[in-house]
Parts: sequence; structure tokens; C-alpha cells
Amino acid sequence: MRITLVGSRHFGVATLNMLRERGIEIARVVVHDGEDRLAAAARAAGIEVVVQADPKVVPASEIAPGTDLIVTAHSHARVTQEAVAAARLGGIGYHPSLLPRHRGIAAVEWTIKEGDPVAGGTIYHLAERMDAGAIAAQDWCFVRKGETARELWERALAPLGLKLLGDVVESAKATGTIPAKPQDEQFATKAPSIVPH
Repeated sequence: MRITLVGSRHFGVATLNMLRERGIEIARVVVHDGEDRLAAAARAAGIEVVVQADPKVVPASEIAPGTDLIVTAHSHARVTQEAVAAARLGGIGYHPSLLPRHRGIAAVEWTIKEGDPVAGGTIYHLAERMDAGAIAAQDWCFVRKGETARELWERALAPLGLKLLGDVVESAKATGTIPAKPQDEQFATKAPSIVPH
């Protein structure tokens, strides 16, 4: 199982480490910034690093040859359909909400803003529309009273994402397939960036 990991920051590094601990081969790491901590962690592990030519898009040319699966971890770039098609099993990402609820860049913030008593995480297939691909795995957690978005992310949603990603990748390695349950569009909500006033 050869993976191209597209990501950034702490969650990208945590995903890299989790996959390596599970014995999954990471063929290449794709980052939007060569100075990102994920790039540094990959280089330290002897993994090839590619810096995106366009920080908003990952084309097929940036995916490692012979990739079985693309995994995104804290990436805000759109992985093109050509790139997804270049990987044997396509691509998956982690979104910190119970998709189709809170699609967008600020899912955790909107979970708190809307007063949701329950939060969750979803492994979804990378698709043409952001956060709209079929669901591969999903789990939930309660939101504590008075919890901030950052506290919820660090306490529950980041660890949940790592577990779900690891489980789906291991299952794909064992079975050669990834579950795909279409999202129910009638429940879709948007979670655009929240800019402080």
C-alpha cells in the first residue's frame, strides 16, 4: 500500500507518524509550503517532499507514481479528479464534522457556533466538490459545555480523525476497497471561514 500524503501542520505530521507506525508506505508528501512542519518531518524520515506549484490545487503530476491511495490531512487544496484517478484506490480525506453537516474550512468553529451537542469526524472520498464525496467511515463524540473549537479539536476530533484514517487505510490495504456511502444532500450545511469582526 503506497500512499501520497497531502497535508500540513500538526495534523499532517500526526497522520504521517500514525501511518508509519502502522507499517504503511508513504511514497511522497505533498505540501503547500516547503517550510511547513510536515515537510520537515517527511524529510527527516527520508520521504520525498513535493511543494505544490499552486497552493490551491494538487494536479496528477504531484502524486507519486504507483500511488495506491491519496490521503489528505489538513490540506485546503483541491486534489484534481485527474490526480484522484491516478491513484489505484482514489483519495480520501478527514473532515472534522458529521458530513454532510458543516462542509467547509471552519467545521469545528461552526459546530461550536451552532451549539451542536454532538460533533464528529468523517473519512470521505475526494470528489469534484469540496467535502461532498461519499463517506467511507464516520464516528461521533459529545461536545462539552463551554468548550472552544480548539479544545474540541485537540481533545476529541484530531484523535478521532487519526483513528478513522488509520482504520480505513488498514482496511483498504487488507481488502483492496474503500466503503462509499453517498452523502445525503438534504442535510448539507456550509461552514465558511469565520472572520473575527
